[in-house]
Amino acid sequence: MYTSQKNLHSFHIPVMGIGFTVDTPLKVAHLGLDSVISLVDDILLEKLRKMYCHKTEQPYEEITEERKDFRSHRITSYLNLINTLSERKFKELKNLSKGISENLKQYIDLLPEESILKEKFNQLVSKSTSPKKLEAFLEENLKRGSIDVNIMTKVDKENYHKKEKLPSIYNDAHAALKGFADSDLSSSVIFSAGMNPRLYSYLEEFEDFYPDENGTLKKKIVLKVSDYRSALIQGKFLAKKGLWVSEYRIESGLNCGGHAFATDGYLLGPILSQFRDQRENLISETYEIYKKALSNKSRFSPETALPIKFSAQGGVGTAEEHQFLLEHYQMDAIGWGTPFLLVPEATTVDKGTLEKLVKAKEEDMYLSNISPLGVPFHSIKSNTKDQEKRALIAKNRPGSSCPKKFVALNKEFTEKAICTASRQYQNLKIKELEKSELGEEAYQKQYDKIVEKSCTCVGLGTSALLKYNLDTKTEGEGVSICPGPNLAYFSAIMGLKEITSHIYGESKVNVRTDRPNLFVKELTIYLDYLNDKLAEAEGSIDAKQKKYLSLFAKNLGEGINYYKDLFSSYSLGNSNVLSELEKNNQVLQTITFEIENAGELVH
Repeated sequence: MYTSQKNLHSFHIPVMGIGFTVDTPLKVAHLGLDSVISLVDDILLEKLRKMYCHKTEQPYEEITEERKDFRSHRITSYLNLINTLSERKFKELKNLSKGISENLKQYIDLLPEESILKEKFNQLVSKSTSPKKLEAFLEENLKRGSIDVNIMTKVDKENYHKKEKLPSIYNDAHAALKGFADSDLSSSVIFSAGMNPRLYSYLEEFEDFYPDENGTLKKKIVLKVSDYRSALIQGKFLAKKGLWVSEYRIESGLNCGGHAFATDGYLLGPILSQFRDQRENLISETYEIYKKALSNKSRFSPETALPIKFSAQGGVGTAEEHQFLLEHYQMDAIGWGTPFLLVPEATTVDKGTLEKLVKAKEEDMYLSNISPLGVPFHSIKSNTKDQEKRALIAKNRPGSSCPKKFVALNKEFTEKAICTASRQYQNLKIKELEKSELGEEAYQKQYDKIVEKSCTCVGLGTSALLKYNLDTKTEGEGVSICPGPNLAYFSAIMGLKEITSHIYGESKVNVRTDRPNLFVKELTIYLDYLNDKLAEAEGSIDAKQKKYLSLFAKNLGEGINYYKDLFSSYSLGNSNVLSELEKNNQVLQTITFEIENAGELVH
C-alpha cells in the first residue's frame, strides 16, 4: 500500500455544494481526515455558529449586516469556532486519564492496515506501555486533519453599504479570503472556478501566506485546476507576487460533482500524465520566480522550493482506481467527494435528500444548465429546488425571490448586478423576448432557457438547515443536489469506517458490478457533451464553432489512443475497458463525421 510519508491518509474529502461539507471538519478533523468548508454563504455560517455556540456553551454575539465587514467577520468567527471545537475534541482523544477513548480507537482504526503509526500504536498497547509514555507517543505522532476552505473565484459579487458601493475588498470572494486570512486556522484556501487576478493580488495583503524564517507557511494556497497549462499560468502569476502554491488539485473536467468546467476535450489520464512528467519543471519554474519576488519584497526567501502536493479527484470509486492514480501518476492524495454524501458521519445531508441520493440511478443524474453562473452543473432530476422552480413557472411567476444574492452578477438590465435565476431578471428577459417576434417554437425554446436557471446558492445550503431543524423561513425548504455521476453506482448509506476501508481496499462497500472504469465514464460524458454542443447548432455552424468542435473531437481521439496504450498494460479491475474504449471510439467517429459535414452558416 502506497501512502504519502507526509500524510496519515492518502485521500481527502473535497468541498461539496455549499452546505454538505460546511461542518465536516468538526466531524472528522479530530480523526485525522482532511476536509473542506465552502465560504460562499456567510448567512448559513452565522446560523450554524449560533447553533454550535449554544450546543457547546460558547458565548455568542450576533454579527449583523450593520457593519461593513460583516461577511468577513462572520466567516472568521465561524472558522475560529470550528477550529476551537475540533482542537478540543483532538486533545480529548489524546487524553488517556480515563483509558483509551472510543474516538482514539476510531482514529487508529481508520488508518490503512499498512500504516506504520497503526502498527506502532498497537505494539505499545499490547506491551501495556504506561499511559504517560503512550500519551507522549500520541502527542508526537497524531495529526489533526486539515480544516481547509474553498472560495469560488467567480462568485465575487460587488457589495453595498447604505446604498453606497463598497471597494473591491468587500466583494464576496475578497471578503471570504479576508475571513479565512484573519482566522486562527493553519490550513489551506482552495481556489476553484479559474483565475481571478484581482482576488489573487489581494492575497499579498496577508502575512500568513508568506514563509517565516523557517520556510513555514501558516496558511497555504491550493489551486483546483483541470489542465497543466492553467496550473503553470496561475502558479507563475502568484509566484511573481511572492506567493507559493502548495498544492495543485487536478479535477476531471466533467466527471465531478457540482459545477463542471469542461476542457477542450482533454481527458483526465493524459492530463495527469503531463503533470507527472512536467512536475519538476513546474516546481523549478515557479520557484525561481518566487525566490526573486520575495527578495524584491525584502522578505525571507527559502533556499529550496517549498513542498508541493499534486492530487487528483473526479469519479474515483474503487481501491484499484485510487491506488492506480497514486502510483502510476505519482499523486500525493486523491479526493473522494460524491460517495461521502452517503456517509452521515462525515457530511451534512437531510433525510429526504439522503433517500434520493441512495435511490439515484444513471437516468436520474444529468449535467444541467440550471446554474446562474452559466456553467454546466451536475444535478438530480428529483431535487426539490427544481420542483419549487417548476411550481413558480406553472403559476406564471418564474424566478426566485433571490433572498441571498450570492450569484447576483448580471448587469444586462440594471446598474446593480442581479441574478439570472431571480424573478427580477427573468421578468425583464421575458419582456425582451416578447418583443422579438419569434415563432412559437423558437420563442418557447428561448423562454425555457431563461426560466431553467435555479436558485442554487440557496438550494445548496438548505440541506444543512433541514438536517439541524434550523429556520428556513427566508430560504424555503427546496434543496439543490450536486453529486457527480459516480453516485449512481453507490446505493447504500455507509459508515466512516466502511468507506475508508473501501478506499484502502481492505473491504468493499456495495458498488454496482457494472460500474464503468473512471476514465471510460469521463470519456462517455465528454462524448455526450460534444454531441449536445453539435445538436445545439441544429445542423448549421459557423467556421469558429466548427474549428472548436473539430479540435474537441481531435483531443478526445488522442485521449482514446492514450487509453488504448495504457490499458494494454493495466486492466484496473475491469477486463472490458478496451472493448468499451472501442465502442466509444466508434461513437466519436460518427460525431466527427457529423461535424465535418455540418453546413456552415453564411454571414
